[in-house]
Amino acid sequence: MNNASDVALSFMVAQSRAMDVTATNLANTTTPGYRAERMLFSDWLARQHGGTPPGGGTIVYTQDRNTYRDRQAGQFTQTANPLDLAISGEGFFTVLTPAGPRLTRAGHFTLGQDGMVVDEQGNALLDPEGRKLMLAAADTRVTVAGDGTISSENGQIGKVGIVAASDPNRLQAEGSRLLNAGGTSTSPVATPRIVQGSVEQSNVQPTAEVTRMMNDLRTFQMLAQFLQAESDRQQSAIEKITQQHA
Repeated sequence: MNNASDVALSFMVAQSRAMDVTATNLANTTTPGYRAERMLFSDWLARQHGGTPPGGGTIVYTQDRNTYRDRQAGQFTQTANPLDLAISGEGFFTVLTPAGPRLTRAGHFTLGQDGMVVDEQGNALLDPEGRKLMLAAADTRVTVAGDGTISSENGQIGKVGIVAASDPNRLQAEGSRLLNAGGTSTSPVATPRIVQGSVEQSNVQPTAEVTRMMNDLRTFQMLAQFLQAESDRQQSAIEKITQQHA
């Protein structure tokens, strides 16, 4: 076993994964409500069996432990659409997809042909009880209060459901806008804060992500050069030993 090469290779695999995550963040710079993902590395310790030989010790490998989401909110962009909504603080909208309810921070909503309030994929926005929010043709002046209450010139219509996840880092991404809460529980936010006529943008900072990508790439290239040099050294040693015993 070549410990130096194995340790370098474990780090190289982790760096490759880190570049994939950064590339995904860059691809979603303009995706409303997107939260950047970050890598979580840890050390995997391999202790030598049968006691530690002179000069030996614990071998430390790099392990891609998990990814987590940067919970910092993106900037709000004002729009002329009264159904565009942004959440100030924690929480998620709930939309009904063909696969079931999903969470999202992407608050660009429009009115479907049947009167349903839908997102860009046509998924219905839900109220706190999990019902689809509907508007009548006569509801032309729609207002959404900070607590999510929807009203028009004809009176109160309903309320936007805002939920919180008990462990946001366990939410599973489905595409760039939707999150599956299958791995964690959700509960209604007691005092939601909704901003009407605004959309939360991605919290990705392109300059920082490009810098991170360049640093990861340089590290990856350095490790590749080390592994090539180590391979050349081993090949040279094998050739010399073979020549001596020829």
